[in-house]
Amino acid sequence: MQKVDLLVIGGGINGSGVARDAAGRGLKVILCEKDDLAQATSSSSTKLIHGGLRYLEFLHFKLVRESLREREILLNSMPHIIWPLRFILPHHKGLRPIWLLRLGLFIYDHIGGRKLLPSTKTINLKKHLAGIPLKDKFSVGFEYSDCWVEDSRMVVLNAIDAKNNNAEILTHTSFIGAKRRNNIWEVELINNRTKEKISIISKAIVNCAGPWVIKIIENNLKLKSDLGIRLVKGSHIVTNKIFDNEINYIFQNKDGRIIFAIPYEKDFTLIGTTDIEFHGDTDDISCSEEEKDYLINAISEYINNPLCKNDIVYSYSGVRPLFNDNKSKAQNVTRDYVIKTTDIDNKAPLVNVFGGKITTYRILAEKVLNELTPYFENLGKNWTKDSNLPGGDFNPGDFDTLLRKALNTYNFLTDNWAERIIRAYGTKIFEIYKDTENLHDLGINFGWNLTEIEVIWLIENEFVESADDILWRRSKIGLRVSIEQTQQLDKWVKNLILKKIKEKNEPTSRK
Repeated sequence: MQKVDLLVIGGGINGSGVARDAAGRGLKVILCEKDDLAQATSSSSTKLIHGGLRYLEFLHFKLVRESLREREILLNSMPHIIWPLRFILPHHKGLRPIWLLRLGLFIYDHIGGRKLLPSTKTINLKKHLAGIPLKDKFSVGFEYSDCWVEDSRMVVLNAIDAKNNNAEILTHTSFIGAKRRNNIWEVELINNRTKEKISIISKAIVNCAGPWVIKIIENNLKLKSDLGIRLVKGSHIVTNKIFDNEINYIFQNKDGRIIFAIPYEKDFTLIGTTDIEFHGDTDDISCSEEEKDYLINAISEYINNPLCKNDIVYSYSGVRPLFNDNKSKAQNVTRDYVIKTTDIDNKAPLVNVFGGKITTYRILAEKVLNELTPYFENLGKNWTKDSNLPGGDFNPGDFDTLLRKALNTYNFLTDNWAERIIRAYGTKIFEIYKDTENLHDLGINFGWNLTEIEVIWLIENEFVESADDILWRRSKIGLRVSIEQTQQLDKWVKNLILKKIKEKNEPTSRK
């Protein structure tokens, strides 16, 4: 029976962040995830690293301050998958007054110790490029800074770095249950592919199961929790590109909420999000027709050329496991997190994580490890603040330099192709392509320059087991490829994995 220091339940951003931090401090770690990494909430966000401008209205100053500080730390840590954006916020007469927007943005600029990003400025929408697609009634706007993130890749890169520090990452492996016995946890897992049961002994457990956090406590561990979560569904739609410019917009709605309209994957626009109380099956989540109508109507309030449902090419939804602070409206529930630790006689700790947002995952992980410090002698110190995720070992301002180097090294790359690869892998591009000299060296092209050499890299290094893993969580190429191309890729991936498993299990021939 395998013995470990820490079992982490959940392969979303919080679980992968905790596993990475713990492994980097010298703990022997196993992370189990019932599906693929980032398959649920952590790949269903608006893809922003931000403080949460709207949270200031609810006086959540601590959360905003912490988030904005983390925004700068994460930008330095992973500049390939996080980069600055400027947002345009048009003033809508009859909603929040100009003075309130100015005050909120002033606080937003200064509360988090901003160093890398430019400050807010007022713009004349009648003269600014941002005003061209907007209705004439919008004349004043504000331009402010936040950051974009490839959310699912952030999860995967944290898991990779955890593995680099000797953590074991078990995807498609469910947590069955655990019991405290002799001051340790006796744990049962199951591989959902092979149905093989796995027994381990762990000194501690961290429950980062997100929407399933209470289910893990009550159903799997047979314990009670005095804390709870509220499940709030957020949905997004993707349309073909609706603006000729590359400007990011944030629009106020009459219900007090806001939505974003962001250029997405060069040829599309991402619009979201909704905030709806959710009581259904957390394994079956989709964007409803009502949510599509809401988002279409909200953006059409602002733009000259209204949208309709036929403009939608894709939609996605996720359930946010928000800490239940008993607020009346789903949109008002705090995005902050709560960490709760229990033990028996100062042994066998269980750390449950309630709530949280992707921007604060690193500091959340750090605080989880602080909770675990009394249970482990010689636990390493905080280390992630000044670290880089794999491929992020370059300065945020040097992306164009890295792009030129890649284009000069591999002259078969186009500009868009090279940018996609660097946005995904950063400096790892030189490990993926190695000494390749031409297109023939890359093998099969599965569509949109997703080639065999890249797919093999993903299988060997990024826990990939299906086409879906590649097309929607390691990339967003799923927006572009056909059903036939998807099926071809899925068949090829699964055949290669089966081949590798067969080779691994074959007995070594005697000499």
